Amino acid sequence: MELTLWQVFNLPILYLSRYVIQNKKAYYENLQGVRDNHDWESWILFMLDDVEKTAQETIALIQNIKMLMQDYKNRIRKNYSFYSQELLNNLFKHPYTKIEFIERDLDMKRLTASKYLNALVDGGFLDKVKVGKSNFYINTPLYNLLINKTL
Repeated sequence: MELTLWQVFNLPILYLSRYVIQNKKAYYENLQGVRDNHDWESWILFMLDDVEKTAQETIALIQNIKMLMQDYKNRIRKNYSFYSQELLNNLFKHPYTKIEFIERDLDMKRLTASKYLNALVDGGFLDKVKVGKSNFYINTPLYNLLINKTL
């Protein structure tokens, strides 16, 4: 967050809080060391370790998303005449999409958007989940990457 505020990054891509939560005891011990003994060095080293590990995880995540996106691109392009970069981008913009998003983002009719999404479900690219009256089309491999299931 601070790196975004300092305009080092346009978007907050390093989520350091996960590391801090996973290493809560060490975090508080180092913080207490600053309060009690002015031991800034240990706390700074701890935080730099956090930045390094988080950056490595983020790089791995981005590489995995790129590989997944390339795989989808190749397989959809090979098997479906309706492939477009805009469709692919929509499938990777969030871990889920809806007919309404495809209609809006690709400027197409509802029936066409529904046909495309259902074809991608049948092809194993998306999982269809009905919530209330709405259908959500989940990009499960992307979702799993984002929740760190496969890293």
